Amino acid sequence: MVSNVNDNGSHYRQQVERVTRPTGTRRGAWLLAVLAVVAPSASCGGPPDGTADSLTVVVTTTPLGDLVRNVVGEAATVEVLMPVGADAHEFQLSAEQVARLATADLVVVNGLGLEARMEDALETIDGAKVLALAPLLDPQPFDLDASSEPCDPTASQDDHEGDACDPHVWTDPLRMVDAARIVGRRLDQLDPSADFSARADEYAAELMRADSEITEILSVVPAGSRKIVTNHEALSYFARRYELDVIGVVIPGGSTLAAPSSAELAALVDVIEEAGARAIFAETVEQSALAEAVASEVGDDVSVVELYTESLGEPGSGADSLIGMLVTNARRIAEALE
Repeated sequence: MVSNVNDNGSHYRQQVERVTRPTGTRRGAWLLAVLAVVAPSASCGGPPDGTADSLTVVVTTTPLGDLVRNVVGEAATVEVLMPVGADAHEFQLSAEQVARLATADLVVVNGLGLEARMEDALETIDGAKVLALAPLLDPQPFDLDASSEPCDPTASQDDHEGDACDPHVWTDPLRMVDAARIVGRRLDQLDPSADFSARADEYAAELMRADSEITEILSVVPAGSRKIVTNHEALSYFARRYELDVIGVVIPGGSTLAAPSSAELAALVDVIEEAGARAIFAETVEQSALAEAVASEVGDDVSVVELYTESLGEPGSGADSLIGMLVTNARRIAEALE
């Protein structure tokens, strides 16, 4: 419900991964110094793409940035912090971007530990301005089976394993239907005259059509071939939605910051051979060397296929929008498994 949206900022520090940064007064002094230097120039320049009195929405990731842009149209200015190709788990803000957070009318984040290295900056801004979407979208634990406990979106997500909440909600277009409407309602609170909710409903209809298209694309994959191996735990929501079975990952846990052991890689090779999996799905934001090594160990029957997961693609890639990214991934999965 909309009334829950304003609570997300106050919980954000519990939903992001701890990183090595200056702590205590040193950390606070560093961020205050950044804001003192950069904020005056940022405030004088005005919104980069809109008028001086338009709403400014800052978004962390490129998939969510595309969603927000579709909801606001020309009625607000949207600034996306991460560039195309950035890994959301590793991205760190510049001093200018920290200042933009402070001057934005609304800051839309994924949450659930995805933007781990932005934690310090996000803690300095008014929590009422932060809209963390993933905790509102029925998040699931990484290990979802009959014995799994429900994950707690307000608890620490430090381990990215077990019953921690999986933050990769944007890979499910039906969850993004809900996300668009949540953003629309929140923006209507800031500017009722723009009727953002109506635009959100229009975009929601596009997402639902994309869901039907993806279902059709993947229908060609036989039941016995719907087993996938991924670079890290980024496609669980997509897999559940379209009845794919993630049987293994190259990098353990839900973050690309982890590193597999030789024993874990050897065990993965055994899993792939036993299941007869035909592809390892790597990611455009990460080197595929580990995936290539695992595929080489298995043999020529296993290919490595790149998917768009943490970031949209470049213009012309077919994945330069959220819908395009999801449809492109579906086509690549279908081609690899058909």
